[in-house]
Amino acid sequence: MAQRMARSAAAGSVRIIAGQWRGRRLAFPARAGLRPTGDRLRETLFNWLQPHCPGAHCLDLFAGSGALGLEAASRGAAWVTLVERDPETARALRANCALLGAGMTEVIEADALAWLAGPPPATPYDIAFVDPPFAAAAPAAALRALAAPGWLAERAWIYLETARDRPPPALPERWCRHREAVAGAVRCQLFRCI
Repeated sequence: MAQRMARSAAAGSVRIIAGQWRGRRLAFPARAGLRPTGDRLRETLFNWLQPHCPGAHCLDLFAGSGALGLEAASRGAAWVTLVERDPETARALRANCALLGAGMTEVIEADALAWLAGPPPATPYDIAFVDPPFAAAAPAAALRALAAPGWLAERAWIYLETARDRPPPALPERWCRHREAVAGAVRCQLFRCI
C-alpha cells in the first residue's frame, strides 16, 4: 500500500514557480522514491538564492522531475546539468528541456555518485542541488564527492534535502550551514563554501 501511494504521489507534473517559464507544468513518470521538491520549499530556497541564480552554473544531482534545476534555469542560470540514473525519467527530462527550449541545460543519464567519481567539469558549479531519494544513503557521499577539487566554484552554494528525521551528514571542511528549513517530513539545508 505504501509503495502504491508513493508511486501515485510521484506521478504527475511539477510547476515552474518563477522566471521566464513561470506557471509552466512539466510531466514526469511514476517512479518509487521520486518526490519533487514542493512549491513552498522551492520558493523558500530560491528566495535564499535569488541574487546568486542569474548567470550561475548549476548542478542538479538525483534530478528526478528536474524541479530544482529547471527552476534555476527559469530564473536565469547560465548552465544547468541534470544528472538522473533512471532511463525513462532522463528521457522525460530531455523532453521537458526541449519543450521549454532550455538550451542552457544538459541531461546526463548516470548514477550521480558514479558520475561524481569521474573528472570534474571545465567550469565548476556555483550552485549544487543534492536531493536524493530519502531511502538512499547517498547524501554524505555526494557531499564528500562535491568537496573534491574542481567540482564547486569558490563560495559555491550547496542545497541538501533530506528526510526530517534523518541526522544531518557531516559537512566537508570549509563548508558552513547558511540556512535551514523544515516543512512536513522534509528538512532542507543550504551550505556555503568558505
